[in-house]
Amino acid sequence: MSTSLPYDVTSAAGRAVLEAVPEQIFVLRPDFTVEFANAAVRAYHGDALAPILFSTNAFERDRTLHHPDDLARVQEEGSYRLPRGLPVALEARLLAADGTYRWFRMNISPVTDVHGKVVCWYGTRTDIDALKGCEARLREHAREVRLLADLVPQLLFTLDTAGRIVDANQAALEYLRRPLEALRASDDAWAEVAHPIDASAVHTLIDGLPLGLAGEAAVRLRRHDGEYRWILLRLVPLVDDDTHPRRWFAAGVDLEQLNAGEERIAAENRVLREEIDKASMFEEIVGSSPALRRVHVAIAQVGAASSTVLITGETGTGKELVARAIHKRSLRADRAFVGVNCGAIPPTLIASELFGHERGAFTGASQRRLGRFELATGGTLFLDEVGDLPPDVQLALLRVLQERELERVGSSRPIKIDVRVIAATNRDLRAAMANGTFRSDLYYRLNVFPIEIPPLRERAADIPLLVEYFVDRYARQARKTIHHVDRNSIALLAAYDWPGNVRELQNVVERAVIVCESTTLTIDPRWLARERQARAQRLLNDELASRERQIIETALADSRGRVAGAQGAAGRLGIPASTLESKIRSLRIDKHRFKRL
Repeated sequence: MSTSLPYDVTSAAGRAVLEAVPEQIFVLRPDFTVEFANAAVRAYHGDALAPILFSTNAFERDRTLHHPDDLARVQEEGSYRLPRGLPVALEARLLAADGTYRWFRMNISPVTDVHGKVVCWYGTRTDIDALKGCEARLREHAREVRLLADLVPQLLFTLDTAGRIVDANQAALEYLRRPLEALRASDDAWAEVAHPIDASAVHTLIDGLPLGLAGEAAVRLRRHDGEYRWILLRLVPLVDDDTHPRRWFAAGVDLEQLNAGEERIAAENRVLREEIDKASMFEEIVGSSPALRRVHVAIAQVGAASSTVLITGETGTGKELVARAIHKRSLRADRAFVGVNCGAIPPTLIASELFGHERGAFTGASQRRLGRFELATGGTLFLDEVGDLPPDVQLALLRVLQERELERVGSSRPIKIDVRVIAATNRDLRAAMANGTFRSDLYYRLNVFPIEIPPLRERAADIPLLVEYFVDRYARQARKTIHHVDRNSIALLAAYDWPGNVRELQNVVERAVIVCESTTLTIDPRWLARERQARAQRLLNDELASRERQIIETALADSRGRVAGAQGAAGRLGIPASTLESKIRSLRIDKHRFKRL
């Protein structure tokens, strides 16, 4: 460095600049006595300490102004670096005018001449007392969390994203009787402690960690005495702001201890029920069957993308829950999730509902209205029952997906949109394409990433967990205490084929909680018997409606969409035109498409 200083402290201008700076700044002579200290330094120490500050005895200055606990460290650092012309950076506590000490970060840098000789030292002090206080509180909080974890009797582990153990609580260390350093040093500690037959189950959980998949498995882990015991191992992620897993937490429960009696089992089940929301990956998508885990994997894969998703599955399987889970995993999670049931809106209004309309676009349009697409700008639009869209709206939707712009009803001005579309249906869209009721180009535009939700009868293993979940929810709502579910009732529910899927199971459990008058919940077998009868009647009604639809559509095709008149479909069928119009509306038949034929 040159001998020219950033500011000449011997000049009035130089001193004025340094005096105005709020940061504490000082200048030392080559012998380390104070040449200059700005107003911030002098104000901090006060008039009483000013003589010490400007003392020619540097040792006396340090001994008085520094905290006694920091003095040896400060002098050791200074005595080594300063005589060698090296900069000093350290943290220490300094005495204030009011007799208290505050933490400062100090930096002292040499200024040399052209020959490398130190001509003075520039120093700054930054108050970090508040930061030190936060650090102390964080350390105290960490000690409290550690104490709490060590008091928990379950085995608790912290894992990195590769599945390696980085921490474990006292119960886990005592169970394995292995030092934490040895667990950390192992590339695959799980292979060393898991039963050889169960190692693959553990690694299946580990393989899901990069995707952020929570999961659980019952595996045998070797105790310190060599005995293998069944442990229910559950993994959940700690995610960052971008929903990427940073760490994983694993909890192990000794399943063999749960066989001490029904009361003990019931107590453990209540604990598990309370943790379902935390352990389950997405909201109320409860279950761990292989069929449902495939859905979890698909959600994790497509969540961060912006691709269009087509969710298929029977009524009541939870298609909207899956759509919401995808939205929450996406980069649009902080924006709107807008849902619309295409099958619940009259065909004449669906275009206005989706794309909006201008004032005067049709009778009753007294003001401009934004459609669901515009309301979902930047977010996600969920089109439920997309298979029910009429042909003209299918074409308009296709254009929106292709061009990423729409026109409100009654307007020709294009509006750019930024919306992710997730569609769902319980219909067979391939069959609908074959009979001409659903456009093939729209199908392929929607079916970029298909997800099929399994019916409940294909994941019967999830039924006990779902029952526990719904019992807990509705018992709390009804302010009832229910500890058990009758075993015969569980068997009855597991044997039923659930045509209404999870929604039907939910309704049955809610009804059972309402009528329950003890701490054990039972299901009336007659309910499911009546449901079977009602289902048979619905199937018959559906078959009759399908046959009636076929007859009417044939007559409309022959009459090119005409209903009344000598050549109309009503005359061909031998019924009044008003009766046929009523049936067309009830069956939701689009008679206009037959005119185009």
